[in-house]
Order: sequence, then C-alpha cells, then structure tokens
Amino acid sequence: MSGAGARVGVGTRFRYDGETVEVVEMAATTAGNEVVLKDSQGRVMRLTLKELLFSDRAQVVPDQPGPAADDAVEIASVVLGQLRRDERERVLERAAHVREVLTGFQSGSPELAREGEPRPEFAPGRAAGSKYAAKAEELGVSLRTVKQWVADFRRHGEAGLAPKRTRAGQPCPSVDQRWVETALEVMVEHTGQSRPSRTLVIERTRARVMARFGPQAVPQPSRATAFRVLAELERRHPLFRLSTKRNRDIADRPQGPYGKLRPTRPGEYLLMDTTRLDVFAFDPLTLKWVQAELTVAMDWYTRCITGIRLTPVSTKAVDVSAVLFECFRPRPAGPDWPRHAVWPEHGIPRTILVDVEAAAGRGLAAPPLVPETLVVDHGKVYVSEHLTSVCRRMGMSIQPARLRTGRDKGPVERFFRTLREGLLEALPGYKGPDIHSRGENAEGDAFFFLNELEAIIREWTATVYHCRPHAGLVDPGVPGLRMSPAQMFEHGMARAGYIEVPRDRDLAFEFLETKWRTVQHYGVEIGRRRYRGPGLPQPGIHSPYDGEANNRWPFQINPDDITRIHFRDPHTCRWHALTWEHAPSLQMPLSEDALTFARKLATAKYRYPDDRLAVADLLERWNLGLGTTLAERRMALRVSREQAAFDLPSTDTATLASVRTALGRDAASAKHVLRAEPETGDDDVADLEDLTDDDFYADALEDV
Repeated sequence: MSGAGARVGVGTRFRYDGETVEVVEMAATTAGNEVVLKDSQGRVMRLTLKELLFSDRAQVVPDQPGPAADDAVEIASVVLGQLRRDERERVLERAAHVREVLTGFQSGSPELAREGEPRPEFAPGRAAGSKYAAKAEELGVSLRTVKQWVADFRRHGEAGLAPKRTRAGQPCPSVDQRWVETALEVMVEHTGQSRPSRTLVIERTRARVMARFGPQAVPQPSRATAFRVLAELERRHPLFRLSTKRNRDIADRPQGPYGKLRPTRPGEYLLMDTTRLDVFAFDPLTLKWVQAELTVAMDWYTRCITGIRLTPVSTKAVDVSAVLFECFRPRPAGPDWPRHAVWPEHGIPRTILVDVEAAAGRGLAAPPLVPETLVVDHGKVYVSEHLTSVCRRMGMSIQPARLRTGRDKGPVERFFRTLREGLLEALPGYKGPDIHSRGENAEGDAFFFLNELEAIIREWTATVYHCRPHAGLVDPGVPGLRMSPAQMFEHGMARAGYIEVPRDRDLAFEFLETKWRTVQHYGVEIGRRRYRGPGLPQPGIHSPYDGEANNRWPFQINPDDITRIHFRDPHTCRWHALTWEHAPSLQMPLSEDALTFARKLATAKYRYPDDRLAVADLLERWNLGLGTTLAERRMALRVSREQAAFDLPSTDTATLASVRTALGRDAASAKHVLRAEPETGDDDVADLEDLTDDDFYADALEDV
C-alpha cells in the first residue's frame, strides 16, 4: 500500500465533526456507495462515501504513519529548486549509485542498462550488505553513509540526497533572541532621525538589555557578531545602507497587501501633481537661470498626459486650474509634429473613427477628457475652496492622497522619473535629481527659456511618451502585450464604449477667481483699475445677489492678465469681457504683481503718479535691460510667458486680443546677448523694502 493512501473499509476510523467514528458497514446502493458510521456512544449514521471522503467535516485517521501536509519536510520542488547546477549534477550522480546498489543498474531498469551492467559486485542476486560495502569502497565513503543514502532515497527519492539546508530563522541563532529584538527596537526608533552608526545602535542595545533584563541575564554578543546581527536586521528594517528618506519610505509601507484603485475607462481617475523640475531655465528678462516647477495631469487608465504647465519658481492655484482646464480644452498640436503624435479635433483615435476634416486640420496635443475623480495631494493649491467648488460644479469628485504617501499617485510620480531619464538629463542646464548629482556649473549651462522648455516637454510627451509601450499598461486577457498610452486610449474606447467630453467651452470662466464690486458711472474699479465695456449693468440697477455681496456684482479675474475681466449677466447667462482703461497702451498681457510693483517704482520716482505712467516707466525700465532686482524678475517671469494660463474662448464683446509677450526672445538672440553683455549686479535693493511680507515670490528667489 502507498504511504500516501489509507485503506477505507470496515474498521477504518474517521474524525467527523470533531468526534471519532468508525466504519461498521459498507453497502452499494442505486444512489452510490454508502457507509454506516458508529461513534463512541453507539449512535449510528449513514453517509455516502463521496461525502465522507471529500467533505471538510470528515478526516481519515490512518492506521500507519505516512506523509502529511503538515510535515516539517520540505516538498521536493522546493528542495531541488535551491540547488546550484553543480549540486544538482552531484545529486543525480549519487542517485545513480543508489539505484545501482538497489537494482544493479544505474538507471534503475534493465531495459535501460548501460554497457557492462550489471557489474558482478552489484548483481541482483547478491546480498545487500556486500553491495553496500562494494559501493562504499568504490566511492571512498563509509558504509554508514551509503546506508543513509539508500534510506533517504527510499523515503524521498532524489530530493532526499540533496544537501541538507537549515531554514532561515532568526539571525545568528547563537545570539539571544531578546538581544536581537531589542536591537530591532532601537533601529525602528531611529527611523525619523538622522542616520546613526552601527556602533551607536549596538551600545544603546546593550545598555537597554542590561536595564530591562539585568546585567547578567542576557549574554552580550561580540562586536563582530553584533555587526552580523545588524546586517540581517537591515533586511527587515533598512537603516544604514540606503538614504534616510528612502528608509522612511520603506518604514511607512503598509503591513498588509497593497491595494490600489483600478480604473476601468479613460477619464475615471485623473492624477495631478507638481514637482520641481531638474533643469534650470532662462529668465527671459535678465538672461539668468531660474528654477521651475512642472504641474501635470495624467489619466490613470491610459497614462495619457492631458495637461502640462511649467511655472517659474513656484506654482499658484491659477496654474493648477489652467492644467485642469487643459483637460477640457487641449492645446493645439505643434505645426511640425509628426502625424502619429497629433490627436484629431474630436479626440477619438483615427483607428476608431476616421474624420477627414479633423485629419486635415492641425489637431490637438492630447485627447479632451472630463475627469470623474481627481487624485491630488494636500498641497495648498490643490485643496483651495475655489478649486474644490468648481470641481463640484463640474461633477468631479476630489480624492486626496494620504499624507506623505507618494505611492498613492504612483503613475504620475513614475512619469516624472521617465521625463527626467528620457528627456531632461539630455538637456543643457540639467542639475540632477538631488544635490549629490549636480554638476559643477549646472546653472551656467541653462539654455532654454521657460516657454521653450515647456514646448519641448509637450512635444516629447506627444511624440515619444504617448507612443512608447508602457510596462504598466496591460490587458489581462492578452498576457505579455504591452501597449502605449495612445493604444490604451483606443483600448479604453473599445472597452467602455464612451468617454466624457466637455459640453460647453465657456466653462473656462468658472476656473477664475471672483471679485465682488459695485457698478459706477465710470465702470467697475478693481485694485484701483477701472474697467468698462458692453454688457455691464447700468449704475443704479439693484444686484440680485444679497448676503455678503451687499448689492455688488461678481467679476471673474485672471491674475496673470489684468487687462480685462469677465462678467456673466445673471439674466441672459452670457459672458462679457470688460477692458481696462489703460489696456490699449499695452502690447502684451500684464499681471497683477507687475502692476503692483510698477506702482511702487512710480511712487518713488514721481510726485503724482498714475497707472499709465507707472506701466510706461516699468516697460521702459525692462526694455533698457535694468530689470535685475528680485521683484522685477519675479514679475517678468509671469509676463514673459508665450501663452496665458487660460486659453479663454472669445466673447461677443471682447475688444482686446491676447498677443505674444514683447519680452520673449528666441534661443539664438539669447546666446548672442549672453556673450555680448556683461553680467550686471543688483543695484536696486532699496526697492525691495516697500514690498509686503505676504508677497508670493518675495522669499522664493535667490539673488544671482
């Protein structure tokens, strides 16, 4: 009988519902084989043999010992899987010798006999003792070793001849477990602190062990042994080898299995995040380097980048709104982009629906999507009341990530690394991911303006990233298939059958900030600026808004372009553009920060300044190349962008068209000026004394 089997018949005992029962009768019926069981109290029950053998309520009690699942012996595949190639060959050679002792043939079968087999000393008719002795003499081992080989082979086959390995248990079994646990406790306490030395951890462990268990209660390991213990504990709680930030990330990992959101269609989850860019860019005004931040929006299902915004120094809430609005109305594709990188105007891939008119047009840089849920961190620009309210109005829910848990936005964090390794590290001005990776003069290598750097990132995203197979984009039904983000969008279209697209272009105005003002005979005054235009309510008309509004009207303000504001008529629900009275004298958008600074300069220079004089003086100052103060650089960075934050739709009363900034210069002129003009210092430090402490960029820029 096989050791893995147990005979079932009259007299066989079972453990049934926790009680021991015995088979007293077996019978064959039309319904199948049945058994009659009797317990220790004499009660009888009848069951089918199938239920008795395969039910979780019954377990056979074998009469003889045999293999069981709870044995301490490792299974054969685990034992053989740990062997190296030379160890495996040695095991197979030893098994051949054992089979020759048992059968006279190294293959174990007469049909596969080798030349000269069976040899006389191992002939089948000879005594076992003489065979053992002959094999021991042939291999040069003891007789006891050969007998042990034979016994192991009979019980476990070739796996029984493998080298015996001890299970990996506690580090250094000779060390007291209490000392090991205390050492691990000390290592965990240093997770949020600066990295300690191994000697410090050992000394603190010894002191704590003696204080907790007594001076002589726990044997203290030697210094070398203690170092080996810490090396083993490093695998459980990293502390000495990796960076302290990485060690904290590992320590903050959840103890249980990882969970994740599983998007099922494009637009279901939109990831948004901001990172400090690893490339220095040029200040278009002073031709000096400046740091920049990149804000992106990524569709989780497809990994498509639906919004990109590069900002100088730091990111404002208006920049986040601009990225979100870009998901509604994507930017147009570049004129020289390849065909495979351009999305049709309707956003649906050409393989799904062919549109001749869209194919002939310029196309979009990304597909338009209306996200259902935003996954953001707890940054101030992401949890503002205005942004959350607009998302609620658009029907988008916001799901904040856990604090200091970057893995909740893993795909977008991985995109930042892909961008750095695939593009940024090849650009001049690359400064590396940390201070230890920075070059000798990374700032001096800065070459691209901010708008040029953003254009490069947009084109790389469309032409390379969206078209390259992504390891995380897989179809469970087709194992091994890797798809690109563009292909995954087509897959999502075919799988879900629909996507959410924007229904109204005028929804852009809802992302802007609201200012409440009264209407006077001269127009509307906001920040000492007067606006007027068609569609403005007549003075004296009572506002339908009450409460804190107090008979005032709402106006939408774009802080990056104060040359016009927008007003929504509550009766007709139509939007109107109101123009600043001094806007016709400008040839570019003007930010609110720039106007504030211009007023400060004009106040210090003129006795009776006004906004027209202040702006003209500021523009003259910039054109003369004197914009070298911190405040001027801060304002110019916003003004010098090639495109505004919002590509707002035109209204029927718009009178001022957005034009390119007059301060923008191309790369060729930048290199020419950089060679021709000497570097000037900051001779207007006194101008900074009038700036308020709460100014956004006052403490963000360094003087270079």
